[in-house]
Amino acid sequence: MRDEILDPNNLVKNREILYRLMISQLMYDGLEKFAMELSMLVKADQCAPSERLLHVMIAGMQTLSDKVKTPSDDVLPGIDLEFEPEASALAPEPHSYETAYVTSHKQACRAGAFSCDGSLVATGSVDASIKILDVERMLAKSAPEDIEPGREQQGHPVIRTLYDHTDEVSYLEFHPKEHILASASRDGTVKLFDIAKPSVKKAHKVFTDCEPVLCLSFHPTGDYVAIGTEHNVLRVYDVATTQCFVSAIPSQQHKAGVTCVKYSPTGKLYATGSYDGDIKIWDGISGRCINTIAEAHGGAAICSLEFTRNGKYLLSSGMDSLVYLWELCTSRPIQTYTGAGTTGKQEHQTEAVFNHTEDYVLFPDEATTSLCSWNSRNGCRLTLNSLGHNGPVRYITHSPNAPAFLTCSDDFRARFWYRRANNQ
Repeated sequence: MRDEILDPNNLVKNREILYRLMISQLMYDGLEKFAMELSMLVKADQCAPSERLLHVMIAGMQTLSDKVKTPSDDVLPGIDLEFEPEASALAPEPHSYETAYVTSHKQACRAGAFSCDGSLVATGSVDASIKILDVERMLAKSAPEDIEPGREQQGHPVIRTLYDHTDEVSYLEFHPKEHILASASRDGTVKLFDIAKPSVKKAHKVFTDCEPVLCLSFHPTGDYVAIGTEHNVLRVYDVATTQCFVSAIPSQQHKAGVTCVKYSPTGKLYATGSYDGDIKIWDGISGRCINTIAEAHGGAAICSLEFTRNGKYLLSSGMDSLVYLWELCTSRPIQTYTGAGTTGKQEHQTEAVFNHTEDYVLFPDEATTSLCSWNSRNGCRLTLNSLGHNGPVRYITHSPNAPAFLTCSDDFRARFWYRRANNQ
C-alpha cells in the first residue's frame, strides 16, 4: 500500500486506498472491532496496522496552511453567504457612526469618493467645484483631545479646491494606483487631476464627450476607465493614450443612458446599469456583453452597482427604493433589502453601498433623510440613523478600510461620518 500511487481520475481506486488507510489506522490504534467491521463493509483486502493515515492528514493540513496567505491588516474578507458570522465578530453598526466633519459647497453636493487607502475624500457639486479633504485632519478637528502631543497644528481639512469644470460634477473616483482624481461632469468631460501636486488647479488630462457624463469606473490596474453618459453606449478609454473603445455589437447596448458602471475587483468583468432598467455584465477583455438582467428593478432606472470583494455577487439599487444582492453565476437575487423609501419610489438617484467589511448594506431613505441599513447576509433591517441633512442625500460612499462614510446632499453639504473606537 505504501507504494500505491493516487490517480486523480480514478475515484474508485482512490476510495479503496482511503478505506485501507482507515482500517490500518483503526488497527494501529487498537480498535480491531471497528477495523474488522469496516473491512467487511467495504470488502477490503487484509491490511497491516499502520498510522500512515495520521501522517498523511498532518502533511495535508500543513500543505493547506502553507498555501493560505495570511491577509494583511488592510485586506478584508469578502462577503460569503455560506456562513453567518457571530454578532461579536461583526463591524460596528452604521447607526453608531457620528458626524465628524461637515463641508459646504455653494450649490447642491452630488458626488463623493474615498481614496483607495481611505486617507482622502473628495466632494463634487452642482457649482462645478471639487474639494479634497484629509481624513486625519477631519478627525483631529472633531476630537482635538485625541490628537497626539506635538501634532496639534494639523491644518485645515480641505487640502485642495478645484475649479476646472463648467457644469455639475456628477461623479468622482480616485485612481487605484496613483495620486490622481478623476471627475465626471455634465459639461461632457472627464478630467484627471494630479493631486500629488499642492499647486494643482487644472486637469492634466481630459476625455471629452458630446454628452453629459454620469459615471465612471477605473479598471483595477488603472490603465483603463469606463465612462457612462446620457448616451446609451458605454465608452472605455485607455488612460495613457486616451483611445476610446466601444462594443461593436449594437444589439448588446443599453436602450438609454448609462447611469452607473463598476469594474469587478479582478477586472475580468464590469457591470453597467441604465435608465432602461437593465443591468448588463460585460467581459472585461473583449468588451462583449455576456449577460443581461432585464428589468432588474421592475423596470425602474438603476441607481448604483457594487461588486463584492470576492467577485461572486453584485449589489444594485434602483428608483423603486429596493436593493438587491445578485448571484452572478445564476443571475438571481439571493437577498432583497426592503423598507427604504416611504413612497416605494425614489424621486432622485442615490447609492446602496457596503460598509468596509461587507457586513452591512447602507442606503439613504430619500423622504426622511435617514440612513437605512441591513445585515448583508440575512437582510435584517437595523436601527435607522438620522443623517442630519436638510435635503435628500444624493450620494453616499463608505471608506474601504475604516468605519467611516460620506453623505452628499442637496442642502449644499457633505457630512463625514465616523465611528470612534470608544463609542458604545
